[in-house]
Amino acid sequence: MKLVSFNINGIKARGPALTRWLDAFRPDVLVMQEIKSVDDAFPREIFEDRGYHLATHGQKGFNGVAIASLLPLSDVTRGLPGDDDDAQSRYIEATVQGATRVLRVCGLYLPNGNPVELDGAGAPVPGGKYAYKLAWMARLRARAEALLAAETPFVMLGDYNIIPQAEDAARPKAWEADALFRLPSREAFRKIVNLGLTDALRACTQAPDNFTFWDYQAGAWDRNDGIRIDHILLCPQAADWLQDCGIDRAVRGEEKPSDHVPIWAEMAL
Repeated sequence: MKLVSFNINGIKARGPALTRWLDAFRPDVLVMQEIKSVDDAFPREIFEDRGYHLATHGQKGFNGVAIASLLPLSDVTRGLPGDDDDAQSRYIEATVQGATRVLRVCGLYLPNGNPVELDGAGAPVPGGKYAYKLAWMARLRARAEALLAAETPFVMLGDYNIIPQAEDAARPKAWEADALFRLPSREAFRKIVNLGLTDALRACTQAPDNFTFWDYQAGAWDRNDGIRIDHILLCPQAADWLQDCGIDRAVRGEEKPSDHVPIWAEMAL
């Protein structure tokens, strides 16, 4: 089974390119971020005409996540627990039944966090975007802890907006003050991984230049000025089922691409 995370950066803008990729790659489970559409306006036919089951958690013009699966989706939940006042559509879960195993699929679009707003003591300003990012990550960690405690096999995949290590950026120095690479951001990410989760890509390769995002500006794609911010994290059970992981970077060079590319994991389910 192939599970894929893909920040499509707008379902309406990406429709033709997405359908070409779907037909060529044919993922079993696809988790999407930045669908930028309310649920009622989402073009379900793109997926349903190809045999996919679909669950969306949309928002007009911003954010939005979705799961498309060739296998039925059950127990779909929307929104990350821990803050009933959070109105941003960034998290969705569903269960898929493979041939022999069940997997909880957790799709996420983690807040960017920029601009970084700090007070005089260097702490994130309450109510600011960076404070929201770190609080969201604490909630994600709590959700992972709950799933681990319940012994639920799960995968958390999506656009994390986190550059974990210097080797995950073509020019790490340029990102030092950015919310994606600031030390508190990476520490929060490491706290999640240190619960016992496996970074699927790094379990399969330590090679450099494994980027998932190239900005539209300043010729970033042509210069390979990329970063790795889309990740697949596996609980211990799911890590045992991992067979391979990779990045479909060729998609970035096609017509009207997203600024992200798909990252995929092949698993024995």
